[in-house]
Amino acid sequence: MPAFSFPKEALIGTAALGAVAVAGFLAGRRCSRLHFGTPKTSPFEKNGPLQQYVLNHSLREHPVLKKLRLMTSKYHNGFMMVSCDEAQLLANLAKLIRAKKAIEVGVFTGYNTLNMALVLPEDGRVVACDVNEEYASIGRPLWKEAGVEHKIDLRIKPAIETLDELLANDEAETFDFAFIDADKESYDDYYEKCLRLIRKGGIIAIDNVLWGGRVLKPASNDIAQKMHQLNEKIFHDPRVVVSMIGMWDGLTLAFKL
Repeated sequence: MPAFSFPKEALIGTAALGAVAVAGFLAGRRCSRLHFGTPKTSPFEKNGPLQQYVLNHSLREHPVLKKLRLMTSKYHNGFMMVSCDEAQLLANLAKLIRAKKAIEVGVFTGYNTLNMALVLPEDGRVVACDVNEEYASIGRPLWKEAGVEHKIDLRIKPAIETLDELLANDEAETFDFAFIDADKESYDDYYEKCLRLIRKGGIIAIDNVLWGGRVLKPASNDIAQKMHQLNEKIFHDPRVVVSMIGMWDGLTLAFKL
């Protein structure tokens, strides 16, 4: 294959990203004060009129998804949930590549689990990895209410174990989409295993890659240092094409070649 020839699926995903990523960057703010627990930077005034205008003219949130978001926001650590605009971007990308199988590393209350399940076909599957069943139980009734519970395979155990099980069961290169939003110390391991599980043309989305701006001075923070190292690694990784979006705490999209 020529040096700059990409698989058809990767070209489709990359081309589609252009339009979707711009919309995601412009949204650039959450629909409420929900964030991942680190300082966020944005040209938009926090909860200001321009931010609300963008959301009013772009966000199409399923009513049950909105219900779960509002429920989660009442918890003291509701900030851990992915933003509604970022979740919609992920769902749109999954639809564009016609995803059928997805992996979610980090479930929390299951907002993005529901978000992904809603856009997968009836025989689709989301393997949702987390270690906290208490939080996941908050979303379970709403997965059922939305009619997508049968698409969600929740596994309460360390995500590395679940990913290893999937690889051992000959599911390498059978998944279309992966979203990583869990303990930052293990991000590199999650990335490597997801890269083996994702098919060519599939997408790995990685949240919190800017770590509140601390990646600019990574030596000052252990997590920032690990995140910076991963960002450098993915940027130079010949196995993927990559876009890093300045959306809230940073979102990296890696398309497998």
